[in-house]
Formats: sequence, structure tokens, C-alpha cells
Amino acid sequence: MKARRPPHVVVVGAGIGGLSAAAALAHAGLEVTVLEAHVYAGGCAGTFYHQGYRFDAGATLAGGFYPGGPMDILAAATGCDPWPARPAQPAMVVHLPDGTAIPRWGDARRHEAYRQAFGPAGLDFWRWQERTADALWDLALRRPAWPPQSAGEMAALLTTGGRWLLSDRRRWHPELLRDALRPVAAHLGSAPEALRLFVDAQLLIAAQTTAAHANALYGAAALDLPRRGVVHLQGGMGAIAATLVRAIHRHGGRVLFRQRVERIVLNDHGPALITTRREAFPADMVIVNLPPWNIAALLGETAPSRWRRLPPLPADGWGAFVVYVGFAAEAAPAALPLHHQIIQGEPLAEGNTVFLSLTPAWDATRAPAGHRGLTLSTHTRLEPWWDLWQQDRAGYERRRQVYTDRLLAAAERVLPGLRRAARLILPGTPVTFARFTGRYRGWVGGFPQTSLWRAWPPRLAPGLWMVGDSIFPGQSTAAVALGGLRVAAAVARELGTRLVFADRPPSRPETVWWHAEPEVP
Repeated sequence: MKARRPPHVVVVGAGIGGLSAAAALAHAGLEVTVLEAHVYAGGCAGTFYHQGYRFDAGATLAGGFYPGGPMDILAAATGCDPWPARPAQPAMVVHLPDGTAIPRWGDARRHEAYRQAFGPAGLDFWRWQERTADALWDLALRRPAWPPQSAGEMAALLTTGGRWLLSDRRRWHPELLRDALRPVAAHLGSAPEALRLFVDAQLLIAAQTTAAHANALYGAAALDLPRRGVVHLQGGMGAIAATLVRAIHRHGGRVLFRQRVERIVLNDHGPALITTRREAFPADMVIVNLPPWNIAALLGETAPSRWRRLPPLPADGWGAFVVYVGFAAEAAPAALPLHHQIIQGEPLAEGNTVFLSLTPAWDATRAPAGHRGLTLSTHTRLEPWWDLWQQDRAGYERRRQVYTDRLLAAAERVLPGLRRAARLILPGTPVTFARFTGRYRGWVGGFPQTSLWRAWPPRLAPGLWMVGDSIFPGQSTAAVALGGLRVAAAVARELGTRLVFADRPPSRPETVWWHAEPEVP
């Protein structure tokens, strides 16, 4: 008798969410094919090569690498190689407009840093933030089906939520329920103005909005990034994707590059995908690692009615303006932390807040000998860039130069003389992001976390699922990985296979980490 072939899952897009789902399903014995339009994996968390430098395309800060955390769970679920990571302390340094520099430590040093910067009044806010984040990350690691899309998912959510509510954090539940309906700003009260500005700037990069609008539960978890295992990865952020690609191959799956999907066809025999090469990929299940706008375009008239009514752009969604710089290494002090947020003033974004990430001096793969790489980024609105691109190319070029100069000037607060030391300056706009990542209009970061209901449900149609930063738990590589695992488990159930996840997999420090001294004294 001929053996029945395993179900075939096709994943569109080799971002972290898609690769996490694909690697978990391949590890479980399913037939998996990943189709990626680009020549490398990672999407917005990828690393590209240019003139001898390896720059992180978008995301530059890797979190979730603590024992029993998201990246531990991902490693256990996918059977991947150890992450090539070094712990980062401090996770970053935040520079206020008055010149105050506040390190964000992940260990006990954080309390003294906050006391010195904001006074005793600020400590109440951080106590609330940490206990709330502990509770929320405990829930997120259980991978709840949020929002639920079936009676089975509702039952599983009630079971998961019940166990969580009966945990040892039960005394905080009334506050958690109140915070489900109010913003982070409710906890700032009469806090110092410096703390409000600090929190607003940190939320902008972690939750895509500020304290007045960020849901308190999401916001508390987003502010917790420095405590959640921030690391530096050899080879850049793309090392996460490369590690997952190797795991997929080792478990018999395929990752095919230069395969841009042009159309998704839904029919009675299951979904199928058509690429720009006119190749067809039939599947039992399809997982799409793209934003809703991209998916709606691939489905065309077969898209669900909600998707056919999408506005031209997410009303409060952000793009990024990025400057990639290669420079002479002597311009950067050896002990300088690798991540900085530079606040110039308000309103935030548009060059008034700049995130700066250096390539490590110890990573010879990231730059030519005697050089370092640097990525600068700021939030920016999408419409002005596209309006100029379509109607006034000279105006577009002028705006790009103005923003480039603005970001370089901000960077020189941390690296005086950067422009004199620069050997390569490469700017990128939302138009650039749309071209190289494929994300509609260059929209990055997912939906601003203003409501618990902002996340989209991942099951789009029979046999069709979505992963990425549009589903719960949202942004960051760690959150996107958890979302990918949640979808993988749901897909496996529908295909009659069960994925087994350890609730708290044992960390293997001797293999997961490179042991190293802290980057700064």
C-alpha cells in the first residue's frame, strides 16, 4: 500500500513569524515550503550586505532571549541551532533633550538609574510597569488564541486564562482588569515631565504610540524589553532568520528565494499559490507572513468582505526613515553601548526621536577591517513620502536629504565627528521599504497598540492563515515568533497533528549563549 504523504503547508514570506511557524511544522513532520520574494530571509528583521557592510534592514534590537522566554520556547519547538548571541547590558541608553543619559539596564541596576533620573516619584510607575509586564508576559508565553475565532478556541482561551488568573499573581487582577480599558498615561499622574517624555519615546519604538494612547497592559509589556533578554547577534538580526532556515532544511522543508507570490487562489480542493514565475504551489494549508493590505491584494475578489473595505493606509500606521552609515571605527569609543535612543524634542518622530544601533566591534562579519556599521531610524508618516514620490521627485530628494542631515546631527550627540568619519551614507524612506520588504506602502511596526482588540485574528479563511506583527501578541521579533508558534499549533490541529511545546523549556546556557563580559564597565 502506498504511504499517505504528510500534509503540505506553504508559507508566504520568510519573516520571523513565517519562519517560526514553518520550522515548528517541519519539526513536527509536515511537508513545508516557504516562498520568499527576496534573496535573503528575515524581512524587516533581516540583514543585508552592501559594500562590505552587513546592515540590519529594520529591526536592530533582539529581545526575548531569557531562560524560559520566547526565544527559548522557539528553539525547543523548532529544534534549531543555538542562537549566536551575547547578552547586552545595558540594553540601550536613552538621551533626553537636556543631555541626560539614562541607561536601561536589565538587572538590578535599573532601579538606581530610574531613581537618579526621575526621583523617588518615578519608582511607583516602574513598580506598576514591572509587575504588570510579568503578568502579561506570563500570559503571552501560554500562546492564547486571541481573539478567539471558534468555540474550541474560546474554550481553550478560558482554560488558559483561568489557569493564568489562578496563578500566584491573583492579587493584581483587579488592577489588570482596570488597565485593560485605560492607557499607560493613567499611571503617570503627577510624574516628572522627564519621565513622561522618556516613557512616550520608549513606547513609540515598542508599541508604535505614546502613553496617552497605548493600552496600559500592552504598554507595560512593551516597556519591559530591557528585562527580557536583549542580546547582540553575530552577523546581525538576520542570524535569527538564518538559524530558522537551517532548521527547516534539516527537518526536510524547503525555503525558496526569488519566489514572489502574485496570487492566492481559494477553491474546493484547497488553496494554491501562483508566483510571478507562473509556478503553482498547491497546499493543504497556507500561512501568509504579510500585512493585511498585501494579503487583500493577493486574494483579489476572493478576499473576505472586511478586507475589501480596507482604507488606503492604516490611519495611524508608521513608516521608517533609515540611514545606514559605514564609518571609520576610531570614531566610536570601544566601551560605548550599541543601542541608543536620542530624543531631540517634541512632537516625537520625524527626526525628533532617533534610534541608533552600532555593529559590535567584536563581529568582524559586519564591516570591513577598521570600520563599523551604524543604523539610524526615526518614525515617519507614510503619506508625505508617497505624495512626493508620485508627484514631485525633486521634492522627494530634497526631503530625503533634510531627513538624512537631521538623523546624522542627532547621531553626533553620541558619536561626535561621525560625518567626518563616514565612508558610506545610505538613506532609505518608506518607498525604499516597500520596494525591498514588500510591505504595502512601507508600513512597518504593525498596528499601534491602543486597544486589546487591535490585533487581527489569524484565521482568514478555510486553509488560510496570517502571521506577523498584525496578530497577537504584536510587535518585536519575540512577539512575532510567539504568534508564529500559535498559528503553527492551530494549523497542526486542523491537519490532525499535534505540536508539543514545553511551557517552560529548560535553558541551556552553555550552548544557547556565548559567555562574555558586559559591553560596558
